[in-house]
Amino acid sequence: MKKHTLALGLMAALGFSTSALAAGAAQSIHVYKSPTCGCCTDWVKHLEDNGFEVKATNTNDMGKIKVDAGLLPGLGSCHTAFVGDYVIEGHVPAQDIRRLLSEAPQATGLSVPGMPAGSPGMEMGDRKDHYKVILFNDAGQTRIFSEHN
Repeated sequence: MKKHTLALGLMAALGFSTSALAAGAAQSIHVYKSPTCGCCTDWVKHLEDNGFEVKATNTNDMGKIKVDAGLLPGLGSCHTAFVGDYVIEGHVPAQDIRRLLSEAPQATGLSVPGMPAGSPGMEMGDRKDHYKVILFNDAGQTRIFSEHN
């Protein structure tokens, strides 16, 4: 038996899950953003500061990225990211991305529509707008995943 398989079997017997192990490892996320968008760069820094391994790709055709990702009308923002099997649209906090990956719901992804002040990457001094993180799926269904500020 391979050592890796034996170790996983032992961890399972002791009550550890592989997802718990993955939660401690750096999670890769691929961000598509405009080359001129400062708030997108600030959101990338927020992800890196929260343990994500970020690959950022500058593009001038964000519309195609959003359509290809299956983003629903009304959920758009300035940047689009892919992590695991999910789409992340806009200024979604790292903690919500981690929760999404941990809970693994059947969904397309998360969105913070628009660019609310006070969301990660959109810090504006003391101004903190209330905003919702929306979970969405391919069928067009949405629900509130979390609320902030």
